[in-house]
Amino acid sequence: MRHWLKACIFGLALAGVTALGTGGSHALDERYLDADGDLLADVPTDPSKLIDPDTLVFAYTPVEDPAVYTKVWEGFLKHMEVVTGKKVQFFPVQSNAAQIEAMRAGRLHVAAFNTGSNPIAVACAGFRPFAMMAAMNDEFGYRMQFITYPGSGIEKVEDIRGKKLAFTSETSNSGFKAPSALLRDQFKMEAKKDYEPVFSGKHDNSILGVANKDYPAASIASSVMDRMIARNVIKREQVKVIYASDRFPTSGYGVVYNLKPELQNKIKSAFFSFNWDGSELLKEFQKSEPPQEKFVEISFKDSWKVVRDIDAAMGISYTCK
Repeated sequence: MRHWLKACIFGLALAGVTALGTGGSHALDERYLDADGDLLADVPTDPSKLIDPDTLVFAYTPVEDPAVYTKVWEGFLKHMEVVTGKKVQFFPVQSNAAQIEAMRAGRLHVAAFNTGSNPIAVACAGFRPFAMMAAMNDEFGYRMQFITYPGSGIEKVEDIRGKKLAFTSETSNSGFKAPSALLRDQFKMEAKKDYEPVFSGKHDNSILGVANKDYPAASIASSVMDRMIARNVIKREQVKVIYASDRFPTSGYGVVYNLKPELQNKIKSAFFSFNWDGSELLKEFQKSEPPQEKFVEISFKDSWKVVRDIDAAMGISYTCK
């Protein structure tokens, strides 16, 4: 069951929907150029188009309560201040759309965008991801899971038929796009026809909703639930996993395209020189499975191909408003 993606993309291609080829294609907004073909907005060569802010603004993906992560990121952001020589401000965003719009408008300089929002941020906001978290053995990723609560009457994915299913937001990979493709192409279940889709806004809302029996089922990111259980926000016995996918890449960390190149390099250096030992970052993210214990370098073109393929299979285009 976990290899549904290849099958569903192949089936869609036969039906006349063309999935992405090797490396994928990725159209950027007209304000950006991609001369080198890495699918990212090129850094401007005209010095007048580069920015060098006195204060760098950083935002972590809004998958959980932003207040929790102000303290978690404090030590890392102080490290970034030392490496870059800049003040760094934590920006607690409330939605994926708000985070993308903030970077597109020039108010956000460094960010972690969640898996599903990465391609949109790249296309529409000039986001240049270069890192993600991984375990010490380089294992990384999370699983899309369908969850329910014990006694709901849902024992397998097919039992969602005729019931309410909580998604997070339409930009989320595990909270909407991947499960929608799976339900449609493997289980032949269409939204609004075979089940009632509702949107909670964030993964923690969906997980709490299931744990408290407000939703009979939800699609969520396993890493978020792992951390919520570790913090005793919910108890493991309150939820039951009825499906788990193969691993997807986790949130991608990067910068806006038009920061001065030397500043971009310093920000990258801050990520890869940070000492995780004893840090709040380690305490929080090692609760995931696999534990996230360091930053590793990634390629958007390669690491996010599976996500772009899902978007292509779902007919999703990155239209920027």
